[in-house]
Amino acid sequence: MAMQGRVAIVTGGARGIGRACAHALAQRGHELVLVDVLAPEMARTRAEIEAMGRSCLTYEADVALYGRARDVVDDVIRRWGRVDVLINNAGRAQPKGITELSEAEWNATIDVNLKSCFNWIQPVVAHMQAARYGRIVSMSSLNAHSGGVTAAVSKFAYAAAKAGIIGMTRSLAKELGPHILVNCVCPGLIKTEVGGNAVIRDREPELIKGIALKRVGTPRDVAEVVAFLATSEPCYVTGEDITIDGLQWNR
Repeated sequence: MAMQGRVAIVTGGARGIGRACAHALAQRGHELVLVDVLAPEMARTRAEIEAMGRSCLTYEADVALYGRARDVVDDVIRRWGRVDVLINNAGRAQPKGITELSEAEWNATIDVNLKSCFNWIQPVVAHMQAARYGRIVSMSSLNAHSGGVTAAVSKFAYAAAKAGIIGMTRSLAKELGPHILVNCVCPGLIKTEVGGNAVIRDREPELIKGIALKRVGTPRDVAEVVAFLATSEPCYVTGEDITIDGLQWNR
């Protein structure tokens, strides 16, 4: 049966920023589709979404697999008849430097962080074009602008992938307008369940000295900006990368 309300797909939706984005979109009346490899955490998030009175589908899937993305989107369309919002959130940290990184690790970093966006955008676009409505928001990073510095959780390969998202976003915003808006966000230091949280916890007093708002960001800080880009009506913002970092002085 087709959904009457708007439908949003969130990749990497099991926890962290993806989970917060799913919550924010559910609060704004969207039905949710969660995609992740973490089945138990995804089940928890699904229960939270359903407790908010929204419907939720879950798919255990590696976002780097092109065919799997098409299969999931086809199933969502078969079951719910629409996809209005796509949040490309899934990603993977990569802390190794140029002399340490193997070719396989480089490929995996690009596949999960950058190619995955192509994998999921391509199958949803035709449905958005037919509906003359769509919102696509992808997760870049402050590192796309600053580079992965020595103390960063992720270094050059991750920064390269996230910079690619910005170029892709600007190009697709021009290609897919006027009915499909395409944006990305660039979080700075965000304390989630994953990634470099041990680094953040160990160095938090030192790190916040370089942040104008004097605190590390939270998943909700990111999710509220993502939800604005995904739901605001009217919205005259497309092709943008929006930094969410509390203003780091070394930006």
